[in-house]
Amino acid sequence: MRILMIAPEPFLEPRGTPFSVYHRIKALTSLGYEVDLVTYPIGEGVSLSGLRVFRAPALPFIQKVKIGPSLAKLPLDLLVFFTAWKRMSQERYQYVHTHEEAGLMGALLTRIFRCKHLYDMHSDLSQQMSNFAFTKNPLLIRTMEAVQKFIIQQADTVIAICRDLEQTVRRLAPDKPVYLIENVAVDEALPPASKQEVMQLREQLALSNNRVLLYTGTFESYQGIELLLKSVALVHAECLDARYVLVGGRPDQVAKQEQLARELGISEQVRFVGQRPLDEMPAYMALADILVSPRSEGTNTPLKLYTYLRSGKPVLATKIFSHTQMLTDDTAMLVSPTPEDLARGALELLSYPWQAELLARNAREMAAERYSWKAFLKKNEHAYNTFTGLENELSA
Repeated sequence: MRILMIAPEPFLEPRGTPFSVYHRIKALTSLGYEVDLVTYPIGEGVSLSGLRVFRAPALPFIQKVKIGPSLAKLPLDLLVFFTAWKRMSQERYQYVHTHEEAGLMGALLTRIFRCKHLYDMHSDLSQQMSNFAFTKNPLLIRTMEAVQKFIIQQADTVIAICRDLEQTVRRLAPDKPVYLIENVAVDEALPPASKQEVMQLREQLALSNNRVLLYTGTFESYQGIELLLKSVALVHAECLDARYVLVGGRPDQVAKQEQLARELGISEQVRFVGQRPLDEMPAYMALADILVSPRSEGTNTPLKLYTYLRSGKPVLATKIFSHTQMLTDDTAMLVSPTPEDLARGALELLSYPWQAELLARNAREMAAERYSWKAFLKKNEHAYNTFTGLENELSA
């Protein structure tokens, strides 16, 4: 059975939604489906058995697309729409699977071509407008809320990647079939780092025998990087051997945070390494004593948490809904989103190794039970069997 999937994303780039799209495709092809993906002309090539990629035409003046809403996405989305239209005109698809704002494309195209639509909801589109500082215009935000409601109500089935989004779907369309399928760790298939790799990385970052607090992810404003940096001096005052390693961020974002580190007088305590390839992440995880997620706002579960939980390292995270819909006090050190509380949590984990080990063990056990590839595959199979009607055939 062949599915047309529409993903208005750079595919593939090492960041949240593109990774989610990749794992959804991997799950579907593992289950025996074939996927034709319509996506941006940007991103690395991907080879998966059962996947064909159809890229929209390239625009010479757009080489990159930043995370979140942007004006650059408008012409790209238009080209993606017409590429999807062309595919549907050339080949008969019974099922269309869309991601993010492509849900609107799916709502329109499936009406025209008379096929079924599954909407993969990775975020609240109206919330994105303010989270990424795209606009504060109430009219534009209300318009996006109406668009999102239309997408959900017109879809035949919805997949939500976190509880908050599941609740949004149930509020906007109480009778809509919705399946909660959390993401899996993006590095699950990668081999663990060797001791030699970790030692080389420690030498490269001039860490000596320092204890390491690691952050991985984007440097968008809602990630709380500035809160984290402001907590460093408080930690250093009581724990001289603590060092912070921050992985991620565009060059301009890294430069901005390096400047803040200089102003705070903590440059010696912080290592900024920028964006790193996925295959290096096991070494960074092995290097860490504590994994940090200082996010200050938002409701979506950060993709990094799935990797954090599997790592066997204690997690320090802010006590906001973005985290607490997955984490509890039994699986992470949860603190208020302030520099003082981030420092307090870090010092508690550094001072009481038994507590850190207990949290890490609990987190790993929860990840193995709820967020493994096996569990992810089973949830996708159930959702798709219902969406395509195969569930009824199997039970008949």
